Amino acid sequence: MGRRSLPKLDPSLQLESHLLSFEALDSPWDPTRIYGRRAPLEIEVGSGKGLFLLTESQRVGAHNFLGIEIVRKYARYSAARLVKHQVANARMLQGDGQRFLVEFVPESSIRRVHVYFPDPWWKKRHRRRRVLNDMFLRHVERVLEPQGELHFWTDVEEYFQTTLETIATHTQLQGPLPVPERDAEHDMDYHTNFERRMRMHGLPVYRSFFIKRHEHVPIPAERLSQASDTEAEHADHDRP
Repeated sequence: MGRRSLPKLDPSLQLESHLLSFEALDSPWDPTRIYGRRAPLEIEVGSGKGLFLLTESQRVGAHNFLGIEIVRKYARYSAARLVKHQVANARMLQGDGQRFLVEFVPESSIRRVHVYFPDPWWKKRHRRRRVLNDMFLRHVERVLEPQGELHFWTDVEEYFQTTLETIATHTQLQGPLPVPERDAEHDMDYHTNFERRMRMHGLPVYRSFFIKRHEHVPIPAERLSQASDTEAEHADHDRP
């Protein structure tokens, strides 16, 4: 069940304040230059149409939020939603999430990492392109602050189980911890547009989260050089 077409953007909206690019980022990245304040930072990798980013940033106004989306049209759409609703504590970054973690994010600096309904890359030969690979997960562990959390949801049971195994093998994150399903109070009371579609069709959603309860073990330098190898492979791919 793939992504649907997007409504046209309002041409009067100025996206520059809410749509970032890698070229505009410092390394290491200092969020205070973007948000104008120091606050706990949450990032979402693969924001799609930006429903979670919009609603959660409004709900938790004391935190800063960054959504990352590799597909340009979705990154622009999500940024437009933030601009339209005048959300001051959230931004969109157009680009590859793994590259962002590896090249720009300091150790122990993120409160939560969210990954919801990532592309499952169904064909076996394409599985290496999945965002939740061992290197990505080790960098998630590196950038999470103590007691920081990784939240992962998918509608693909095989991807869910494989990711749980990868986390157990390659990190010391504690989990999986259960996330109970709650009743929606209104038509858009869902984490993401994709969750809404799954639940409206009566299809299962697999949810979990993990906690960092220890000091991070540094990643070997030779692994760092592999950070951007798959970025181009993802850039033009929408979920089937």
